[in-house]
Amino acid sequence: MSFERIREKLSILADAAKYDVSCASSGGKRNNPKKGLGNNTGMGICHSYTEDGRCVSLLKILLTNHCIYDCAYCITRKSNDIQRAAFKIQEVVDLTINFYRRNYIEGLFLSSGIFKNADFTMERLVEVAKKLRLEENFNGYIHLKSIPGASDELMREAGLYADRLSVNIEIPTKSGLKLLAPDKKHEDFIKPMQKVKEEIIQHRAEQKIIKSTPRYAPAGQSTQMIIGATGESDRDIMYSATFYYKKFNMRRVYYSGYIPVLEDSRLPAIDTEVPILRENRLYQTDWLLRFYGFSVEEILNDSHTHLDLDIDPKLSWALRNLHFFPIDINRADKRMLARVPGIGMQSVYKILEARKFRKLNWTHLKAIGIANNRAHYFITCDSKDFYSQELAPDEIKARILKNSNSKYKKYFNHQLRLF
Repeated sequence: MSFERIREKLSILADAAKYDVSCASSGGKRNNPKKGLGNNTGMGICHSYTEDGRCVSLLKILLTNHCIYDCAYCITRKSNDIQRAAFKIQEVVDLTINFYRRNYIEGLFLSSGIFKNADFTMERLVEVAKKLRLEENFNGYIHLKSIPGASDELMREAGLYADRLSVNIEIPTKSGLKLLAPDKKHEDFIKPMQKVKEEIIQHRAEQKIIKSTPRYAPAGQSTQMIIGATGESDRDIMYSATFYYKKFNMRRVYYSGYIPVLEDSRLPAIDTEVPILRENRLYQTDWLLRFYGFSVEEILNDSHTHLDLDIDPKLSWALRNLHFFPIDINRADKRMLARVPGIGMQSVYKILEARKFRKLNWTHLKAIGIANNRAHYFITCDSKDFYSQELAPDEIKARILKNSNSKYKKYFNHQLRLF
């Protein structure tokens, strides 16, 4: 096949893959013991940044944008009149190796539309990874998008060659999936997730006994939800995410703001700016649930079903719970320190360590790196300077927003001018 045709395919199938955000290589570690190609040690993905600040890239494509399904929200749905293309297995292998040798990429993210059936498609994805590992001795990062409904045998084989597997649940609730993707079944998404979880647990147990046991999906599994295409509240979304974290040991849940790309009476006509803000707040909430000790009920409940767009969820929680504050920075436990707006987990650990040697004042806290413009409304410390705590939640919020340079403040100022 000519170079021009390959380039045309690459243009079509790379563009079609941009709607999938569930790609990150955090947690992956694949050494290169036999002088093969590539090396993946905690690398990022698709122009992500590693902990040491390096920007890394990944070849992110679809095997094909042909699809037997007609999901309302999907650009590649079968009823959509778009240019179609499909890579051969060897073409993807060759592209990956050639791009790697030219230092364009450090790995591969491979997804696909579903042609014929789930197993036929999944088999081809696995074959790409298998050829890269066994024939090309490629040790870079590989992320395969698992196909809903694929057999247990194929899912098991996929994890032996891929660093991470992911099954996009797409819509957060069963009712939303039934409305926008009536051809798909919720059970088809759950089955491969369960298989991956079981295989990871089994392989880790066997490795403790037999060191030569091959690793299985060492970077775990992830999933993605489309946000804003149906009527779920933020509370619904975060309860769903929490379920997948706990039930299937997900490494990450990704939230993709719905962007209207097709006309369909089942889809909402919305301003594309709103999902971007909402998406950001969901990621912040996800972080609070996983690393800061919050529960969904604390942040989202019957009286607060949606996240505030103008302030972050931790600040929102603090303003609704001022009876817990102010806390003494020199006495508060780890749990309460982590709940102070403007204090991240790294600062929490620094505070706990530093106060073993002396009482901390504002100067010390500034040196530690807390965001004092937010935190000082919620804490006291060993200092003669005292910030008044006799302010109503709305007053604190207004003062913080006034002194903020965030893009969200600019967005809301723009919205106010429109009225």
